[in-house]
Amino acid sequence: MAHKSGFVNIVGNPNVGKSTLMNVFVGEKLSIITSKSQTTRHRILGIVNGEDFQIVYSDTPGVLKPAYKLQESMLNFSKSALSDADVLLYVTDIYETPEKNQEFLKLVLASEAPVLLIINKIDQSNDQQLDDLVDLWHQIMPKAEIFPTSALKAFNTKNILDRILQLLPEGEPYYPKDTLTDKTERFFVQEIIREKILKYYKKEVPYATEIEIEEFKEDEKIIRIRAVIFVERETQKGIIIGHQGVAIKKIGVESRRDLERFFDKQIHIELYVKVRKDWRNNEDDLLKFGYRPV
Repeated sequence: MAHKSGFVNIVGNPNVGKSTLMNVFVGEKLSIITSKSQTTRHRILGIVNGEDFQIVYSDTPGVLKPAYKLQESMLNFSKSALSDADVLLYVTDIYETPEKNQEFLKLVLASEAPVLLIINKIDQSNDQQLDDLVDLWHQIMPKAEIFPTSALKAFNTKNILDRILQLLPEGEPYYPKDTLTDKTERFFVQEIIREKILKYYKKEVPYATEIEIEEFKEDEKIIRIRAVIFVERETQKGIIIGHQGVAIKKIGVESRRDLERFFDKQIHIELYVKVRKDWRNNEDDLLKFGYRPV
């Protein structure tokens, strides 16, 4: 049997469950998940291997109209996923209206890759609502194959996987068979810390935050990590630290717990907070933090 290999790129608007779907397909938590929009900032690859196939899943930032250079870079990650896809998964849900971000939807419609339209969160709908949505999306994307899904409950994901395997082109693996992702261990440390900040802080603070790993030293039984949390203003620094350091201590404790589960090792983590003014609009800072220049 010929070997199949290709890129399956997952795109869509914020909060429709793209990252949950990615993690279900990969079988590992590679993309952080919170209830806040803009949780995913980078394009993250998750690689799944079988005897005769390799699927390279790609989770992208949610599509939105950029308000600053960081968001422009995030949108570029999503647009790049349209150009190199062998199969495109466009994810929506039962709450979203097709009018949102029409410009990006036009790019999806113009894609030469086969499109699987995923209507997520159907466990929160009824039959009539779902039928109406399927009819609506059929009109908007007549060439797309529609899969009603619940990523959270892994409902209908097996059928999506089967269809992906049918659509994949023949080819050799892009990555060694033991590779899970293209990201480094330091990247996942950053993401786990950022996930806690998104979870525990409100308003603008989580979006004005970026993480840098200054030290990552791994011994046989323990990993020692020193991380800097960058914010844009002194007031945000005070909020992150909290009264007598209570808030940042909570972030450290929660991050350590998840990191020990992720690495299956004891973790010692030190967190610091620094101010880097207006980093979201500074191209040098964005490049330093791993975002494409705009």
